[in-house]
Amino acid sequence: MISSRLYKLSILLILVSILAACAAPAAPTQAPEPTKPPEPTKAPETSQPTLIAFAYVGPTSDMGWTWTHDEARKAMEAAFPGKVKTAYIENMPYSDEASRALEQFIADGAKMIFINSEYADFVTKVADKHPDVLFLECDGHRISKNHIWYYVAHWNPTYLIGMAAGLMTKSNKLGYIGSFPVQSVYASVNSFHLGARSVNPKVETKVVLINSWFDPAKANQAANALIDDGADFIMDIMDETAALQVEEKRGVWAATWNTDQRASAPTKYVSSVSLDWKDYYISEVQAFLDGTWKGDRSVLLPLSKGVDRDAWGPNVPADVQKQVDAVREKMLNAGFNPFVGPIKDTKGTVRVPEGKAMTDSELYLWDWAVEGVSGLPN
Repeated sequence: MISSRLYKLSILLILVSILAACAAPAAPTQAPEPTKPPEPTKAPETSQPTLIAFAYVGPTSDMGWTWTHDEARKAMEAAFPGKVKTAYIENMPYSDEASRALEQFIADGAKMIFINSEYADFVTKVADKHPDVLFLECDGHRISKNHIWYYVAHWNPTYLIGMAAGLMTKSNKLGYIGSFPVQSVYASVNSFHLGARSVNPKVETKVVLINSWFDPAKANQAANALIDDGADFIMDIMDETAALQVEEKRGVWAATWNTDQRASAPTKYVSSVSLDWKDYYISEVQAFLDGTWKGDRSVLLPLSKGVDRDAWGPNVPADVQKQVDAVREKMLNAGFNPFVGPIKDTKGTVRVPEGKAMTDSELYLWDWAVEGVSGLPN
């Protein structure tokens, strides 16, 4: 009887052991190795063209800032027939809508995204979430393995235009129409003013900010207000030509940004800070296709290689052209840097000591107005 019970108990223990073995997974003999995402340096091997996306701050029809980037997009696409295709969005807002637009590009298969203005955290959080997608942010301030910024050394051609303003003004009152109190505007205003003062220490520059990159009505009002205040030479950083049309009508010298806009001021046009992104866009895409693209860097396109002063307007005096062009040659061939101290701010405080040359980094991050400039917060 006891032996029978022991036999049954033995059978029961064996069954329990079998069931337990079936229910519990075997313990791993080694911890799994963590996986790393592939380096985002090369376009995937595929017979289909690689999608490259463009996010624009304005309309492609503005004939200004966004137009120059879209012309570069077209040139880049034409340079790689069958290898790449492009998509773009216009007027991307500075909000979470920007992040959603970038996510949609990625959902559509984009492997490289050019963003033609700084969107800061709206780009950063998407870039960090997608390490296999490349992000190139114009006028940005953040770099990582898949996120770089690029821009132009616009202060050099702007300084040259400022020289022309200082030589051509009769009232010694210059005007500048800006968008927002951001570093690119400070650098543009300051370089314009310092260029003017290098040949005419008496000039003053008044700035009107209109809180937009594209607002013809406000630009019109700003130009009229500056002229009413006595300005006889006005520069702007707008993405449209409303100010130039006012300046032509009222007989005031006009300079601007982005492209050749002499058609809007045929007799009063002086020059423009002209942009050309074509070679740069093609080079970045070529590096991506070749597998040589690298992050953790920034790119600043120099004078004559992405940014320059365009051809002089028809009524710019020959002696002015000669004097300014001589300085441009020094910049190109002798490394001339005109941004050398002492340079004071609007309160008279020396910000750049005597003999010290400002670096590209300092010029790029300029966030204070120089002596003789009014209308910008300090």
